[in-house]
Amino acid sequence: MKTENQLMNELREIGIKNIHAVHYNCSSAALVEGAVRRGEGSLSHLGPLVVRTGQHTGRSPNDKFIVREPSSEKNIWWGKVNREISPEKFDRIYAKMMAYIQNKEICVQDMYAGHDVNYRLPIRIITETSWHSLFARNLFVQIEDPEELKNHKSEFTVIQMPGFHADPETDGTNSNVFVIINFGAKIVLIGGTSYAGEIKKSIFSVMNYLLPLKKVMSMHCSANVGKKDDVAVFFGLSGTGKTTLSADPNRKLIGDDEHGWSDEGVFNFEGGCYAKVINLSKEAEPDIYETTRKFGTVLENVAMDEKTRRLDLNDASLTENTRAAYPITHIPNIIEEGKAGHPENIVMLTADAFGVLPPISKLTSEQAMYHFLSGYTAKVAGTEKGVTEPKATFSTCFGAPFMALHPSVYANLLGERIENHKAKCWLVNTGWSGGPYGVGKRMKIQYTRAMLNAALNGELDNVETFEDPFFGLNIPKEVNGVPSEVLNPRDTWEDKNNYDEMAKKLASMFRENFKEFESQVTEEIKNAGPKA
Repeated sequence: MKTENQLMNELREIGIKNIHAVHYNCSSAALVEGAVRRGEGSLSHLGPLVVRTGQHTGRSPNDKFIVREPSSEKNIWWGKVNREISPEKFDRIYAKMMAYIQNKEICVQDMYAGHDVNYRLPIRIITETSWHSLFARNLFVQIEDPEELKNHKSEFTVIQMPGFHADPETDGTNSNVFVIINFGAKIVLIGGTSYAGEIKKSIFSVMNYLLPLKKVMSMHCSANVGKKDDVAVFFGLSGTGKTTLSADPNRKLIGDDEHGWSDEGVFNFEGGCYAKVINLSKEAEPDIYETTRKFGTVLENVAMDEKTRRLDLNDASLTENTRAAYPITHIPNIIEEGKAGHPENIVMLTADAFGVLPPISKLTSEQAMYHFLSGYTAKVAGTEKGVTEPKATFSTCFGAPFMALHPSVYANLLGERIENHKAKCWLVNTGWSGGPYGVGKRMKIQYTRAMLNAALNGELDNVETFEDPFFGLNIPKEVNGVPSEVLNPRDTWEDKNNYDEMAKKLASMFRENFKEFESQVTEEIKNAGPKA
């Protein structure tokens, strides 16, 4: 481990000085003690740390910026996702943050992003709270060798100070919250928000910039491995089931959210998981449920009885976005080395609140590219202010907020790998059946698992299919353990005319959204979407 002089010299090099104390690479137990002692959180039944993030219980996408500087500006996909901020504004905020840090206690964790030694990124996470340091320790790859830790040289540093707020008028931000990535300085600044997901996703954004430039595909997906060493990856936005479906007792988990795909295979960026736990069921999701009862887990905005210290996972009074951050070793069935071979199956998850997409369909490679670029899911009424009916959400590459490069870069890499490794592709709808949200019901998880198991085990490779008339998708006529009427979404609707109208509406939304990409794709991909 680094000596105190080494560490202090390295901190001074980036402008951090006159600090009261540094807690360097503290253990999970020490960080839990520190968090409780400093009033940052409380211990719940069986030991998880329960914390509150205050006003911000989710990401602030409108407050994320990338510094427009010479080394990266030609590569960045500038626009509504990647907003620019000038080097001068960055320097101003940076100087103010360095002044804010003086005379404070800070926590420092030196770690890696990525399990593949050829592509991992040495990182340093600097926080002003113990619980955020514990979050980082849980989520990234820990360095266990003292000599390796001593020689660790960070290639990207995240400085996260929730108590420091920007001044929009003088600092050029949209609010007092900011997440700023500077690829030239190799620094991320986070301020004004305690939501820990900003730490995780800022590094994901960095990896999404660096790896494709090395011809490595970066993916917003979970991944697992079957008993025959068959790898599957699951693309999907929040709420579609990436974490739930990849935590399968019959398959070993590689990771639940962020991966790279190199010439050698798939590797996890992280050393832990960040799972939504609202309405978490012990019966349906036993492994994830158990993590909410283990020491070292960080529970964000989860309701707890202050007297008994027992949790209420169904209580959404603070937010629907309650979260558990835990080391992947809290899950029993894992690939400890965090990497495996090339995927045989690629699953694209959507939660269709319109209730018209089939629960499972087999995709051609062109359809896979179309749906990857579309990145569709749907928000439901009540999840956001002003949302009174299902709202289509298209997030290209199933992770637009974290994609620093143009979507075509990621799409081309995925297309090459699908072709080279002959991966089978599937679209799985974990959303509504029998009608839209408010009328129909959410697809039963046991049906989704049965369909996925059949796909991953090869049972659907040669099964007879029929084509959906609106979306052109190939739907299997039968799947063991799933009623046949569930497979055709139209059959689940009482009013078939209403289904037809809703399907036409969603198909039109797909086509309108895809106009943005038509000039960058082949005619085959362009024509692989819903029919006019």
